Amino acid sequence: MQRHSEFSPIHSILIPLVHEGPGLHALETARLFDAEIILVGVVVLPPEESLSKGAAAARALRKLLRNYGREEKIVSRSRVIVSHEPWNELSNLLQEEQPDLLLLEFDSHLKALHVNGNDLLTRPPCDVALMRGKITSKPKQVLVPVRGGPHAELALRVGLGLHPKGVTTLHIRRADDPETSIDAPFKGLDRVLKQLPEVQKQFEVTDDAVQVILENTKKADVIILGTTSQPVTSSVSMGAVADRILHEAPCTVIAVKRGRPVPQTVYDESAGVEAISILVDKWFAENTFHADEFSQLRELVDLKRKQNLSISLALPALDEEETVGNVIRTMKKELMRRAPLLDEIVLIDSNSADRTREIAEKEGVPVYIHQHLLERLGPRNGKGEALWKSLLVTKGDIIVWIDTDIVNIHPRFVYGIIGPLLVNPQIQLVKGFYRRPLRVGQKMQAGGGGRVTELTARPLLNLFYPELSGVVQPLSGEYAGRREALERATFYSGYGVETGLLIDIYEKFGLHSIAQVDLLERIHHNQHLEALSKMSFAIVQTVMRKLETRFGRAVLEDVNRSMKLIRHDGKGYFLEVEQIAEYERPPMIEVPEYLERKR
Repeated sequence: MQRHSEFSPIHSILIPLVHEGPGLHALETARLFDAEIILVGVVVLPPEESLSKGAAAARALRKLLRNYGREEKIVSRSRVIVSHEPWNELSNLLQEEQPDLLLLEFDSHLKALHVNGNDLLTRPPCDVALMRGKITSKPKQVLVPVRGGPHAELALRVGLGLHPKGVTTLHIRRADDPETSIDAPFKGLDRVLKQLPEVQKQFEVTDDAVQVILENTKKADVIILGTTSQPVTSSVSMGAVADRILHEAPCTVIAVKRGRPVPQTVYDESAGVEAISILVDKWFAENTFHADEFSQLRELVDLKRKQNLSISLALPALDEEETVGNVIRTMKKELMRRAPLLDEIVLIDSNSADRTREIAEKEGVPVYIHQHLLERLGPRNGKGEALWKSLLVTKGDIIVWIDTDIVNIHPRFVYGIIGPLLVNPQIQLVKGFYRRPLRVGQKMQAGGGGRVTELTARPLLNLFYPELSGVVQPLSGEYAGRREALERATFYSGYGVETGLLIDIYEKFGLHSIAQVDLLERIHHNQHLEALSKMSFAIVQTVMRKLETRFGRAVLEDVNRSMKLIRHDGKGYFLEVEQIAEYERPPMIEVPEYLERKR
């Protein structure tokens, strides 16, 4: 049917789904429209509670959103807003999404989102509909009182969206108003109505508009009206008519108002201590995931295919003959044959002296010795060197790294860190974290691992990079990132690679680009104290190097690259000097051989 050129149907409806709050009644109503439904999760916490406590609620809400997202018309946004006062953030999101309509339940949504009706409707961020009551089935009769104000066309669009052939418009004017034919506010709308023969038109002349509308609501299932007949620049929000109808009408009422842009509110990552604390708490709540959220592998495969992405798993290894075979077999069986989530697996070996490479080759994966790659640059030892060079020999748009010494290997160590990258295009890097029990002889000591993390890495990040203080295990070896981000990052060759990469991605892309995933428990071979001391020494160097870039002046001298290790023999104590230097590798995108392979 030919419609007026300026009159378009409702194509998209956004609904905030509040944890343990409103949203489901609005969803039932939105399903009646021939429109895309955008669901956005919101977790609201009392002001006295840390936002990080909302992480569990956010996880539950993401699960609910994914379930609804299986419906054909529903688009569930993976991001969940966690806030004490969520309205400003929701307003910013609305301007990004630009839906045709924001549908809210009156007044439970207003209370949950901590916004009053006047604030909402004085400057709505988009076209808004406030619904009082429930609509669970297609209404038979929709009444749309109109006078011709700026919100009348929106009311008519919403009415036709609910029931294209069951709308009756009620044009009311006072006795002292001009005739309908010269009623200026109504003339534009009247031209639209003349092209909509399916709409029933009714006219009334009265000085008590509210009473006439209430009498007509007895025959209607739903009444839809603009919030005011004043000009759109008016500060009047609801208007006397809309206010009475919302509270007195016996049927479901939807009050609408056209939107206007509002200034965006942005959390400033360079703000003071209190602001940073709020920022980190909020990031923790919104960007901390759980591996179980992504256990439906077919859904991840579908997301991967829809985004036309490929995924590579690169396995760094040094003398891991006891565990490497099981790691490869598990990932090939579960994530290549049963569910084609991975497109390739490669082993990046650090010149192992045992059977690590032989076992990997027997399992059918390509094997590279990283010291033999890019030989013109000179060989370096270290895990970071292996990770950096893995970019050269993999093809995926997403690169996944996991350590090969995991005793309790499970596919969640891979799909868990892939999941956030597939559900949120803003995320560039995902870190895994887990409980790390320490093996003491034949017994397991719970929570004994992660000593360098707690004694070195996290204190340094809290001190110099407080925005990253919410990262549970910055040194974990299980993480994944987008190639476009990783190829632009600086890699440290040794133990500092994880810390340096985390800081680099934060500085280049912002805190919102980083996520973390609970991978439950990781059992691995723990290192002795001296090895941990060396690791700490390398991590301190890495942070200092990053601070040199920030402050623009040198802090470390070459003498600082050596560590004096304390030894003891039959003659007593003595010192042994060992070079533990953390050297940088440039962003891979600057390496000619890499650019040639990309071409």
